[in-house]
Amino acid sequence: MMKSVRVLVWIGVVSMLRPATVIADEQQIFQVLIRTIRTSEDPSVQASLMQGMLSGLEGRRDIVPPDSWGSLYEKLSRSGDARVRERAAALAQVFGDQAAVEQALVNVMNQSLQVDVRRAALGRLLNQQNREASDLLSQLMDEPAMTLDAIRGVAIVENKEASELLLNRYPKLDPQQQRAVIETLASRKVYAKLLLDALKSQQIQRDAIPAQVARSLTDLLGEEFINVFGEVREVAQDRTEVLAKYKALCNPDALAAASAARGRAVYKKTCAACHTLYGDGGQVGPDLTGSNRANLDYILLNSVDPSYDVPDAYRTVSVLTVDGRSVNGVLAEEDSRRIILKTPEQPRVVIAKEDIEQRKVSPKSMMPEGQLDQMMPQEVLDLIKYLRTTQQVDMDQ
Repeated sequence: MMKSVRVLVWIGVVSMLRPATVIADEQQIFQVLIRTIRTSEDPSVQASLMQGMLSGLEGRRDIVPPDSWGSLYEKLSRSGDARVRERAAALAQVFGDQAAVEQALVNVMNQSLQVDVRRAALGRLLNQQNREASDLLSQLMDEPAMTLDAIRGVAIVENKEASELLLNRYPKLDPQQQRAVIETLASRKVYAKLLLDALKSQQIQRDAIPAQVARSLTDLLGEEFINVFGEVREVAQDRTEVLAKYKALCNPDALAAASAARGRAVYKKTCAACHTLYGDGGQVGPDLTGSNRANLDYILLNSVDPSYDVPDAYRTVSVLTVDGRSVNGVLAEEDSRRIILKTPEQPRVVIAKEDIEQRKVSPKSMMPEGQLDQMMPQEVLDLIKYLRTTQQVDMDQ
């Protein structure tokens, strides 16, 4: 009974941290939480309460700790439960405790720790704009377990060594990491110029730039980018002609001969980062499992012109931060202190509202136009065949 009461207290108090509209007095909320943690003898309750605090404070900086935090932290740091010690240290880091920050820097580089612990410590340090953590990215990029986080970390804190960190390693990275490099280089104007130089020298090939990234680069660099890359073609004006071309390609005989197994591999490469199908994939766009996939016209219209009829929940939100970072995604959550975007590369990008210089909502979908144009005709047929399946198929490797 007592544990049930404690869990209810946790749910109620944590919900106070993240209301949809007005946030209550933060210090008062902290005091309630800390009093509950202090009086509880159950490590699972203590850990859960602290996780709620960490979730509520995600993406924020310069948080003033409550007066009673210091003595509680000293007690929690001696807990016999590893989760309690780790989450107490994480909260101390968020509260700006210098010793906790220094320990977090040590933890990031400690290969004997679980990688999730190291990744979380790095993320909190970078979100606090910690320059020492940014300086560690060069070493972390050469460690396979941390490479992807290090690449994305370059976007969070502007790094003067971005060219050396990213472009020099680019040829040796796997496809997911290469895409993360391109996404990162499209996150700031100073980085975008490096990417433009890499395109000019063919260090990076034009077809490695996804259409939605090309849109971002056009916004950042304007004609300077267009002169090298070319226009990012809009399909709305010739939608009927393009649809007719693909309708003719996807005739019954051609689709009958196509391979759903190969199509799943194409889907994995081009669609799965944003869409879920049969329980697998990203959540930036709608779940396709229950959509009208048997209808060829429906599939082609949404593939050729994804911005034709975009629900508000899936419109592209573009944010420019005060330190020059550009982020494009779909709004996942918002309260009076922060917004959370979903992007093709990251399911949660937390941005404090005090860090936002400009925010706009585009009528366009996050799904890029012209994706089918980037494929070979057989790949299009295989993808359409897979999208029209009624149950999962084995993927052709």
